Amino acid sequence: MGQRYARIEGRIRDFIEQQPVFFTATAPLTGDGHVSLSPKGRKGSLVVIDELTLAYLDFGGSGAETIAHVREEGNGRITLMWCAFSGPPKVLRVHGKGEAVFRDDPRWAEFIPYFKDVDGPSARAIILVHAQRISDACGFAVPFMDYREERTQHAEHFGRKTDEEFAAYCEKKEHVGVSLDGLPALPLPLPPRTDTV
Repeated sequence: MGQRYARIEGRIRDFIEQQPVFFTATAPLTGDGHVSLSPKGRKGSLVVIDELTLAYLDFGGSGAETIAHVREEGNGRITLMWCAFSGPPKVLRVHGKGEAVFRDDPRWAEFIPYFKDVDGPSARAIILVHAQRISDACGFAVPFMDYREERTQHAEHFGRKTDEEFAAYCEKKEHVGVSLDGLPALPLPLPPRTDTV
């Protein structure tokens, strides 16, 4: 039987921090827009900031649907989900309001130190998630899967780019400045960072 939790603390926080992958889901306000569901990984790219706030580092290499949906006026809905692929069965969801902190936001320098182990040229935004509902479910149908190791291709590929090369990459990539549904996504040209890497 699933439970609801008032805060991200104790065993709930431990569970989140132990999972090697999580999923994000967002959607535009329009009824016929595209729902976005994305897997997220890279150890160190998600942090629990406090009992009601999480944040993850948004990297280049894909579209920017999540950014567009959390930026949309009157929207910001986001769900994060974790599954236990080992140990006791559990599915955990945090429903909340998302907020994109871009590289030129004064708060960038406040939040980017949380991600010091994965920061680099491909860091394009920090997604803050303000939790409104925290709940779990049994996860009895989630299969057991063995975690082997992190993939290194993303970090290696973008680690070879300068900040200027990454900005040029973002300019050329489809659905980075504008979402699939035509919503503003990542600000382009890519804003300069308010800190030093």
